[in-house]
Amino acid sequence: MTKETNEILVIGGTGKTGRRLVRALRASGEQVRAASRSGEVRFDWTQPDTWQPAVTGASAVYLIAPADPAVADDFVSSAVKWGVGRFVALSGRGIDKLDPDFSPSMLGAEQAVRDSGAEWTIIRPNNFHQNFDEDLWRQPLVDGRLALPMGATPEPFIDVQDIADVAAILLTEDGHHGQVYELSGARALTFAEAVATIAEASGRSIRYVELTPEEYRTEVLAEGWSEADATALNSMFAGMRAGHLAQPTDTVRRLLGREPIHFDTYAERAAAAGAWS
Repeated sequence: MTKETNEILVIGGTGKTGRRLVRALRASGEQVRAASRSGEVRFDWTQPDTWQPAVTGASAVYLIAPADPAVADDFVSSAVKWGVGRFVALSGRGIDKLDPDFSPSMLGAEQAVRDSGAEWTIIRPNNFHQNFDEDLWRQPLVDGRLALPMGATPEPFIDVQDIADVAAILLTEDGHHGQVYELSGARALTFAEAVATIAEASGRSIRYVELTPEEYRTEVLAEGWSEADATALNSMFAGMRAGHLAQPTDTVRRLLGREPIHFDTYAERAAAAGAWS
């Protein structure tokens, strides 16, 4: 059964998942507000006076966690007063098993929607395919060397289009209230295998280098990251090495009725678009 909705507010509407979600929802005929600091609808976590104009008239919200967990609670409780009856919150797989210091913002956003009194669903995806070409690991790959403290534990990376397509269903269809969905790709790869796939697709020589946590900390600090960032990243990789994110799930297939986008397919498309040129 399809839920009657008014407009859907997509916070982070210009981001990796958000902009794809906006496209997916609009393609299915939904009325969508793409909200960000510089998007179609102005929304800034640090400026609460932007919240109500963005929210009023929306019945569902795609929630990207703000940096401050307390802000998520303030926003969600206010949004319910302004008429929001459904939240889909983007979190991260294994967030409940990693060091709480890694991402208190995600945990805070999860708790905010759980306590809201509205319908809520939480999605916890693995690391994105697009971290390799739109974000964290793109420049090291362009430079020919990705060095991480990951070991041989595999990761079933997920494409952000799959996340967006799942979120579109959760925002517009009934039957998902109170669910926490772990989203992954169909097959787990080591980072060394992922880098080799990218190197082959791009026709470039790219190395994966294994670091100890201390060596990684030294490198990220030299790149300008803060001590807090270095600690958080090492906490994340410690959880990944422990295998908390390693097992593929079938959630994407169950919800979408198709297999997740394969990493090889992603790498070929990204290379053809010049991602690592």
